[in-house]
Amino acid sequence: MKKKPGIFTYIFLLCGCVLIIFPMYLAVITAFKPTEELTKSIFSFPTSFYLGNFQEVIQKSGFLHSVINTVFVTVVSCLGVVLVVPLVSYAIARNMDKNRYYKYLYYFLLIGIFVPFQVKMMPLVQVMSNFNMLNVPGIAVVYIASAVCEGVFLYVAFIHGVPGELEESAYMDGAGTLFTYWKIIFPLLKPMTATVLIMDGLWYWNDFFLPLLALNKTPDNYTLTLFIYNFKSQTTVNYSLIFAGLLLAMLPIMVMYVFLQKQIMGGLVNGAVKG
Repeated sequence: MKKKPGIFTYIFLLCGCVLIIFPMYLAVITAFKPTEELTKSIFSFPTSFYLGNFQEVIQKSGFLHSVINTVFVTVVSCLGVVLVVPLVSYAIARNMDKNRYYKYLYYFLLIGIFVPFQVKMMPLVQVMSNFNMLNVPGIAVVYIASAVCEGVFLYVAFIHGVPGELEESAYMDGAGTLFTYWKIIFPLLKPMTATVLIMDGLWYWNDFFLPLLALNKTPDNYTLTLFIYNFKSQTTVNYSLIFAGLLLAMLPIMVMYVFLQKQIMGGLVNGAVKG
């Protein structure tokens, strides 16, 4: 007989919901309040949905440019991950039992997962500076490289579940390695690719720490998180504008989730089960 959850489980879940929902509630109601209404009560529901805060944020110098930078970094980085990580993982997965080099490479990449960003951030920024990569394209390259360790770990486990007989049949028909990978193996990796793109795409869009270190010197390089950070420091009193900017930054992710909810959940579940 299955044991029912205890009272402490429900209390824990309720506390978790409050911790998640309450800040979102404050952000939403504050974004739709004019400044004079915000000074009366920060917790009260707005008397009307005031859209002037959103209009003012959009009209701020640099907002649209920061959106373009964020879209560029996210799209380019995701494309780079899709092109690089599965290919590297496929080479490792199919050769690590035959060649010790691939096995050592796999373990070396696994170690990278456990290195905190705080440990490598200063050497990373120094390397980026030496190679003139403290710009939007440069940070996209760093994101792709940073996704390799975790991506290889996920893909290798998934590829081990793909029968090797598929490749042997292709080789017997005269297909080459790259043709076999792109036409046979890569399409079978769609569940894991969806999982990796979801995780990495959210990371690239919402990341703040690396852009703060690499891009904060030049306003033309600001991403959305950097724009809101610097915008916040300029408007320390007007929280309505600050939360309006945060909601605008969240809007593309929420819209994507609404329209692609089935694909997102399917990618996560299938990737987890297969891996």
